[in-house]
Amino acid sequence: MKMRLSSLFIPRVSRSLCAILLFSSVALMGLRSEDQSVPIEVDTAALATDGDDLAQQLANPVSSLVSVPFQANWDFGIGLNDSARFLLNIQPVIPVSINDDWNLISRTILPVIDAESPAPGTPAASGLGDTVQSFFFSPVDPVSGWIVGAGPVLSLPTATNSILGSEKWGAGPTAVALRQEGAWTYGALVNHLWSFAGDDARNEVNGTFIQPFISYITPAKTTYTLNLENSYNWDQSQWTIPINVIVSQLFTMGSQPAQAFVGGRYYAEAPQGGPEWGIRAGIVLLFPK
Repeated sequence: MKMRLSSLFIPRVSRSLCAILLFSSVALMGLRSEDQSVPIEVDTAALATDGDDLAQQLANPVSSLVSVPFQANWDFGIGLNDSARFLLNIQPVIPVSINDDWNLISRTILPVIDAESPAPGTPAASGLGDTVQSFFFSPVDPVSGWIVGAGPVLSLPTATNSILGSEKWGAGPTAVALRQEGAWTYGALVNHLWSFAGDDARNEVNGTFIQPFISYITPAKTTYTLNLENSYNWDQSQWTIPINVIVSQLFTMGSQPAQAFVGGRYYAEAPQGGPEWGIRAGIVLLFPK
């Protein structure tokens, strides 16, 4: 695996956000400072709301839990320059009750990107990427033991730099199915996007995303997760397959429940010049009803 020392430096925007990684590590260790006015602690009694387990709700992409994840990703070993890329995904999840039988779950992904130059002659770029907006119509009750949801997914050309986005409008279907059995949660989320408008000079969007996942929750509300974020570009016949291993911890900041997470990823498959490995860390703010 090639790696230069310069690849280990976090790009410009992410330096101001490296507190996410530090904060996540502190929360995962369950540390508490007596000098803090807002203590950070693992308090499982305070993390139960109306008998529902927040850790299990977080493992369910279509649960009736309002949450705002801030997911920071650092990828390394990109291109001829062996460069690094920082990606902060802001991912609010907002469930809406339609009636006694159905929920509508809105999941938004707004990416903030800072990418070093991957090759000589290719500029670095910083700014917003394209927004992905999903809507899941989900039955309140499981179907034959499975929690399911399906609906439309949209890709919005919100990138502030042409390098960071497709400059295309896209749409397609999305679906999720999972089971929760005791401490285990397993299932998969899928979507497909086709472009239907935008800059005619840019490549069309025709991509499938498949995310199988499995997680285990301990009595201390520590969650261990393994997932694959597979994407397939049909026009280029190219897979990108990062394998993520994540550990998460529920905790409270005063009365505010939250979850911190940290982990790593290995790219089992990537386009030529794609990343080789990466780090993920972040925090999820929870707003239980």
